[in-house]
Amino acid sequence: MALLPGLPTRKAARDLLDATLEHRKPLEEALEQLPKRLDPRDRAAAHRIAATVLRRLGSIDEVLSPFLRREPPPPARHALRIGAAELLLLDTPPHAAVGVAVALAPKAFAGLVNAVLRKVAAEGPAALEGLDAPRLDTPSWLWSSWHAAYGPAVRAIAEAHRGPAPLDLTPAPGAPPPEGAEILPTGSWRMTPGTRVTDLPGFAEGRFWVQDAAAALPALLLKPLPGERIADLCAAPGGKTAQLAAAGAEVTAVERDPHRVARLSENLARLRLPATIVQADAAAWTPPALFDAILLDAPCTATGTIRRHPDVAHTKRPRDVQAAAEAQARLLAAAAGMLKPGGRLVFATCSLQPEEGEAHLARAAGLGLVHDPFRVEELPGLPEAITAAGCLRTRPDMRGGMDGFFAARFRRAA
Repeated sequence: MALLPGLPTRKAARDLLDATLEHRKPLEEALEQLPKRLDPRDRAAAHRIAATVLRRLGSIDEVLSPFLRREPPPPARHALRIGAAELLLLDTPPHAAVGVAVALAPKAFAGLVNAVLRKVAAEGPAALEGLDAPRLDTPSWLWSSWHAAYGPAVRAIAEAHRGPAPLDLTPAPGAPPPEGAEILPTGSWRMTPGTRVTDLPGFAEGRFWVQDAAAALPALLLKPLPGERIADLCAAPGGKTAQLAAAGAEVTAVERDPHRVARLSENLARLRLPATIVQADAAAWTPPALFDAILLDAPCTATGTIRRHPDVAHTKRPRDVQAAAEAQARLLAAAAGMLKPGGRLVFATCSLQPEEGEAHLARAAGLGLVHDPFRVEELPGLPEAITAAGCLRTRPDMRGGMDGFFAARFRRAA
């Protein structure tokens, strides 16, 4: 019996949803665990479908709700979500979306999936239009947290999460931008969503690397100088290491995870940029000598990256914020001890949670670190990202979209 066209893709999408929503695995990790025999096009299509479901999960479930008398088990629920996403958001012809979703569902629920999705095909578009999608598609705890931190801007943040992010690139010194690139005021190049970086001329030659425009700012604000000894702690995948090395600094890149160390090494090799790579836990590592400057982009809940990683909204919980903040505090204390008197340290996280950003200012003061505020003139074209306290705070709703980042600069007391 011939396999229904599109079924392998939807099975893979279902597996991705099961991994993220039922087992709280990162989407990228789940993608790597798909069968190797899966065609690359099917893999990419499965990722697109799963990411769409995750971005619009609240809205999709709200549209499905009137047609369900009771909650179906996860395999049937995921088949319904995939079918609804294809009908309402991905322009899949109704007969194809319904047929494949029915084949995807457990046999005992095939009739339910067929009946529900036929109703969604007829009534769902109007229902979707009437929803408060930004609110529904944002988990309640995140909405409450962002409303407390950013007030009415919470709605703009949530709106920014509803679609895929553009591809931002950091150029090597002197490299020409690819055709069609938008040159951002902060120096990044921006390509349209869906651009394949490996297809761009200059990729193999190391003329640029993928890095969100906001992620490029902490290294820029550290102001590396040629010949300075600088540590990049928690360095993988290496975008900030590359920025520091391209500025002429002598960089030591510290990364704990061996798989991420391999990726860091590969990226630097493609870019032809030098750095000393150390596989170690930065919180416990002792350098052979103190550094002139340190960049600490600490592991975090990554709630600032939901445009690119929509699984984060569903895999993270409030308790993860506190655990991340505690780990960041340990790393900050370790970094302070690696710094020369008078040396500079930029602490950063790609989180929108204040517990992982602004709250560290008080902790730093107890470590002999003196806050060195950023000035608006240091960030031309993006003055709104400098807070009243002199910290960096970017949000997904700023300047056409960028990751949510916090950064603060300190100097070690002499």
